[in-house]
Amino acid sequence: MNLLAAMQAFVKVAELESYTRAAEQLEMSRTQLSKLVKQLEAHLKVRLLQRTTRRLHLTEAGERYLARAQAILQQLDDAETELHQSSTQVSGRLRVNGPMSFGTRYLAPLVAQFMVQHPELEVRLDLSDRQVDLLEEGFDLAIRIGALEDSSLVARPLTSCRMLLVASPAYIAANGEPLSIADLGHHQGLRYRGSRGTHWQLGETSITMAGALESNNGEVLNHGAEAGLGIAYQPSFLVDDSIRSGRLKVLLAEQVETQIGIYGIYPARHHLPAKVSVFLDFLAAAWGSPPYWERTLPANKNQ
Repeated sequence: MNLLAAMQAFVKVAELESYTRAAEQLEMSRTQLSKLVKQLEAHLKVRLLQRTTRRLHLTEAGERYLARAQAILQQLDDAETELHQSSTQVSGRLRVNGPMSFGTRYLAPLVAQFMVQHPELEVRLDLSDRQVDLLEEGFDLAIRIGALEDSSLVARPLTSCRMLLVASPAYIAANGEPLSIADLGHHQGLRYRGSRGTHWQLGETSITMAGALESNNGEVLNHGAEAGLGIAYQPSFLVDDSIRSGRLKVLLAEQVETQIGIYGIYPARHHLPAKVSVFLDFLAAAWGSPPYWERTLPANKNQ
């Protein structure tokens, strides 16, 4: 029996609570995986996993062994990482997840540049607005924007961006320009529907706007704002081009000061692989603080 392989198989099954998903991540058949776990139980002379009709359960012995096995595998991984850290060459496969619109505009071009600089690197870039499970889905890191919820992950700040109220010149001409946050109640709002609902958090003020257009995609709201359907509340990276071209105008810049963070998220570990740490350094330097896409936009009163 390969004790290390059996230990890795058991840990992956225990973490994912599934033989099928564990086999997929370890790139082996479910039969091979099951055999390794059974060999480990026979070697230890104790049952580690108990299967019911609905799910897998760790036995008491399995819970104790899992903690020790995870620590041993982490130490082995850390030792290997330390050796790789001594080299400046970034190689292997880097699996990255990011949000759709931001990823297309500001992440994908940098991924391409980074790969040119590190030709030994392979990258899998998946863009999606859903919150992926890094461990379960096999990602090395994710780029996330705004409030973070999963405390089991490490969050490295990379930059931040402003939230901006914007409307088209045609909308303002037809409906007037709001001069205060209170005036927004008389206007049409283009609402983003996410996990937190459709309200707008304008600094310390939370408001819910009425309006005919609602979407779970910011690009849709951009089109609506440019068409004169109402006022949108968008992150700067979605509206910077529209503002510079004059298709949209920033409203209440001195009253709305909300900033949202842009983070690199990765599983907690003592040492990061070079491919992850160097890539995060590259992103932080490329975006800058404030980010480069904001530097020609109207400033708020704190800038």
